[in-house]
Amino acid sequence: MKLLPHEHARLIQQAIRAAQAAGALPAFPVPAVDIQPSKRADQGDYAATIALQLAKLAGQKPRAIAEAIVQHLPAADFVAGVEIAGPGFINFTLSRAYLLQQIEAIIAEDDTLFTLDLGQGRRAQVEFVSANPTGPITIGRSRGGIAGDTMARLLSAAGYSVEREYYFNNAGNQMVMLGNSLKVRYLQALGRPVTVPDKDDATFYQGEYLIDFARQLAHERGEALVDADWKPFKEYVEVKMFEWIKESLARIGIVHDVFFNEDSLYQEGSLWAVLAALKEKGYIYSAAEWEGATEAEKAKAAGKQPAQWFRTTAFGDDKDRVLVKSDGTPTYTLPDIAYHKNKIERGFDLMINVLGADHGTQYKIVQYGISALGMDPAKIHVILNQMVSFVRDGRPFKGSTRRGVFDTLDELVDEVGADAIRYHLLARSPGTHLEFDMDAVVKQSNDNPVYYIQNAYVRCCGIFREAEARGLTDDGADLSLLSDTEIAFIRKVLEMGEVIETAVTHFEPHRIAFYAQELAGVFHPIYDQVRVLHTEVPADVAKARLRFYRAARVAFRRVLLLMGMSTPERM
Repeated sequence: MKLLPHEHARLIQQAIRAAQAAGALPAFPVPAVDIQPSKRADQGDYAATIALQLAKLAGQKPRAIAEAIVQHLPAADFVAGVEIAGPGFINFTLSRAYLLQQIEAIIAEDDTLFTLDLGQGRRAQVEFVSANPTGPITIGRSRGGIAGDTMARLLSAAGYSVEREYYFNNAGNQMVMLGNSLKVRYLQALGRPVTVPDKDDATFYQGEYLIDFARQLAHERGEALVDADWKPFKEYVEVKMFEWIKESLARIGIVHDVFFNEDSLYQEGSLWAVLAALKEKGYIYSAAEWEGATEAEKAKAAGKQPAQWFRTTAFGDDKDRVLVKSDGTPTYTLPDIAYHKNKIERGFDLMINVLGADHGTQYKIVQYGISALGMDPAKIHVILNQMVSFVRDGRPFKGSTRRGVFDTLDELVDEVGADAIRYHLLARSPGTHLEFDMDAVVKQSNDNPVYYIQNAYVRCCGIFREAEARGLTDDGADLSLLSDTEIAFIRKVLEMGEVIETAVTHFEPHRIAFYAQELAGVFHPIYDQVRVLHTEVPADVAKARLRFYRAARVAFRRVLLLMGMSTPERM
């Protein structure tokens, strides 16, 4: 289906060129034209401010420019009328016949409604969640997971070939600590004398899940691992944790295509290859190894082992960053650069990382690293998520029957359900703090947007169940019998493609949630007014309205699926 802002923009650009050819406008490069939905019904359906923008370039008053454009506009089947308003606004009104035709187009496209060609032939990767395998998925990670999964759905709708990736940090000291923690619990499960560190010991993971895993391991292996080091315990708990993480994410409709192992970057030597490449290009220094170091750089390294510094100040950073510490271990930054180099080498045209708000600086450093390696950092984009807080009865809520702290995705799914989680964690801009009201999200009323949107789909399904029971069909419907009331809803449906495009180009997945609520807001008053199965409704009108509701059902199913929500036919 057409994206109407683009179609109107093309008309205006053609009109400008025609007006220039006729001498009504002077010669100048024809710019891009911004078209927006009109804010008021009496201003038509779409509006352009191009005449005001061209005033200086053309050396004419905006009103005169608008008149020249309108006089040279080519005919289009979707335009019923054009009006100049105020100092030079150009307002377009859509054709009623065109709008009625879109009902059949909506029905025909079904679940592919507004699949765009924006990303045709291009590969996109969305990396999200990426929680360390040291514990279950938390609520904080869930917000980024839903943003990432919805972004992937929107990219697919925009025509991209999309891969969902989970980067798991199964390397480094945290995994050593996790392995040692499981060993303590394993020995405890066997009844061996062992000291369990207290809760203040930062090197020991206290999670109850480790007790469960240890009992399973003791049952499976007996005492075979009593004298083993941390490694087999790390390997065992890693597998168990990822089984749990995958199951938790699947409960809210998130399934990753690729799980990228951080440890592989160490095993394949990718980290050190990146370090060597950066060093060769002059971006790495240490006072002990590089004679060209400045006095300030030498002072940094005085009395230390040769830490490896990345000269990020060459890219505008406020200070240089350590890639390898003085004990020879890499910081988080070096594997992150190696990982993103790997992504680019896999041929992705677009890479989106969904990260916590505290990772903004790290993301920039990774981009500096990619630039230093001679690769294009513009392919990498980030969505930063702020924290989530919980409220119940108007007060902050952190209670849990099992842990004393409400912190896992599984617990939240049990409490409020997957659809409520997906919508409410999506329906705010990721960059804003989100307050999750436990009472509001489970309420079955129109005050709850989850219920409000899904109930629109349910109402459409209910109409068709009853129509089928009565033997009524919408075959051969005369859509000209529909009123302006129904057409107003079709106008709103036609904005869906614009919403998908904007969400993808600006990396703002929350826009689809905003739109879904607006769509439901237009629909429900129409449902209350436009009856189908009432005895006073003529048969031909009922058939036309049934066809209308078929299109409405398609639209609501599409937006629910784009948000990763279920499509219940009864509530």
